[in-house]
Amino acid sequence: CYCKGYVVLVVMAVVKNRVKKTRKLRGEVSHGYGRIGKHRKHPGGRGNAGGQHHHRIMWDKYHPGYFGKVGMRYFHKTQNKFACPTINLDKLWTLVSEQTRTKYADDKEGKAPVINCVRSGIFKVLGKGELPQQPVVVKAKFFSKLAEKKIKAVGGACVLVA
Repeated sequence: CYCKGYVVLVVMAVVKNRVKKTRKLRGEVSHGYGRIGKHRKHPGGRGNAGGQHHHRIMWDKYHPGYFGKVGMRYFHKTQNKFACPTINLDKLWTLVSEQTRTKYADDKEGKAPVINCVRSGIFKVLGKGELPQQPVVVKAKFFSKLAEKKIKAVGGACVLVA
């Protein structure tokens, strides 16, 4: 090595241009803006204009699927038909008054109160919680397996309603 173990530092200086771009472009007729448009206004439109017309190729290439529609609108279904309000077993007796509950609890004939969940705006009965040891007839559109098992365990019945 010709440096004999010494570290050689190479310092490169950044030379700033002494001449502005406008001076460099002297003699060029268009000054960098082209002969056709001549640096005039917005020939292609502003912003995203022409995405479906004269700029269509660029939109289709870089943003496919930006324009147009997909699928159907449920314009005739004004409400959420897929909603399914639920209730758990521990809250089931809140749909019945306390007087009704005590009346059927003391009943010797073995009658059971009917709890209509659909009338209360609830479609599905879930199995969380425990039921009191009192038979009950529950009407709903849907029952979970656990809820059905627990209702039958206390001597009740599950009735499916359309």
